[in-house]
Amino acid sequence: MKKNESSLKSTIAVSLTNYLDAGAIVAGASGLTLWKDYLGLSEGHLGWLNAISANCLGAAIGAIIGGFLADRYGRKAIYTYNMLIYMLGVALIMCSVNFPMLLMGFLITGISVGVGVPASWTYISESSEVGNRGRNIGISQMAWGIGPTIILILGTLLAPPTGGIGTEGVLFGWVQGVASLFNGNISGAALHVFSSRIVFASLFIVAFIAWLLQRRLDESKEWKNMKATTQEGKKQDGTFSSFGSLFTNKTNIRTILFLAGMYLTWNLVSSVMGFFQQHIYETAGGLSNEYANLLSVGQWLIIIATTFVFSMIVDKVNQRWLYFIGVSFAVLAWLLIITIGINSITGLLIFTLLWGLQGGISVQSFYALWASELFPAKYRAAAQGIMFFIVRGLSAAWGLGFVYIYGEHGEGFTVAAYVMIALLLTSLIIGTIGAPQTRGKSLEEITKERYGEE
Repeated sequence: MKKNESSLKSTIAVSLTNYLDAGAIVAGASGLTLWKDYLGLSEGHLGWLNAISANCLGAAIGAIIGGFLADRYGRKAIYTYNMLIYMLGVALIMCSVNFPMLLMGFLITGISVGVGVPASWTYISESSEVGNRGRNIGISQMAWGIGPTIILILGTLLAPPTGGIGTEGVLFGWVQGVASLFNGNISGAALHVFSSRIVFASLFIVAFIAWLLQRRLDESKEWKNMKATTQEGKKQDGTFSSFGSLFTNKTNIRTILFLAGMYLTWNLVSSVMGFFQQHIYETAGGLSNEYANLLSVGQWLIIIATTFVFSMIVDKVNQRWLYFIGVSFAVLAWLLIITIGINSITGLLIFTLLWGLQGGISVQSFYALWASELFPAKYRAAAQGIMFFIVRGLSAAWGLGFVYIYGEHGEGFTVAAYVMIALLLTSLIIGTIGAPQTRGKSLEEITKERYGEE
């Protein structure tokens, strides 16, 4: 029982990384139109913000660095310093007065998110009991849902007026008060964007709390055992020495292709929804910024509830069928939004419900679980870093292409939606066919089954 409680406590502390990952993406998304108006940005500028953010390339760069460093220097080393980088990036966004500043803030924040992700999923898996590994991963994914929910609620309360007096959030008066402290004559788009600045300030506070908690974590026992074993009688390997092993072992190559394939095709859709959802609701759907945020809040509440159910059953049921059900909700959501129409409130409500259900039984949850199980401890984090780099890097390129398919006012939404369906069907097929049989086995047992006694 004591070990069980300990793993749960460490899971909660590490899960703040997921809160800040999703929080950074959604904070950018909820204020995207505000920054666009304030800085006079085009859709192309928005594509670049998405491409280098925590949603895509920034996280990709950070992941490949953080994965190798976590295997070389330990999981705890990441938690000791990484949140300081995150706070730097968020502070830069809060103070941005031009596009280069905003772009650099998104990039630094994204890199920090990427550095933390492989270490967090690896640490949770290594510190969990056999029967609770899926549960703990599920709890960490709940933080990935709680972050956007809180950020979107805050964005809704602070939202500036979009259609005259009475359309602003109930706390917008407070935004005006804070903004007046910096510039008493502030108005228009410069005033409105202060809503987004305050939202990012909340992430800065949470990142500081996460840094205080995570730097006190104990090092992973499995990593320490692995390090002690590999160092007996030989010189310590270089930081990137595991890179060659990852790409010369056939088992590793097959695993990387499977995990990256199922995760990439899903993430290309999810990354667009994470960063552009409110913007799509406002342009193609015709909603105000306040109502776009409010609808997304409802979706994230569904995701949190469904993720809780996932965490309670994932260690007890057939994971292949659970995966199939989750991704099927995603495919159905896009099929129905094409049929009913994005500009229909009924269509938006049904889409929100189905996308929320798939978000709780998401590909990311299974990826986080399986990626932390299927590789040996000596390059468990590095392997995840490489795959995360591939996935988020290609998501960056797709984000740049998406804005041109979608158009300035959502005229290309239907074409983009059909692309989404094709990607989700691919993820459904790859994940369902390749789902590993790891439930109820220790990490050591899984490694021996896949790699022998080596």
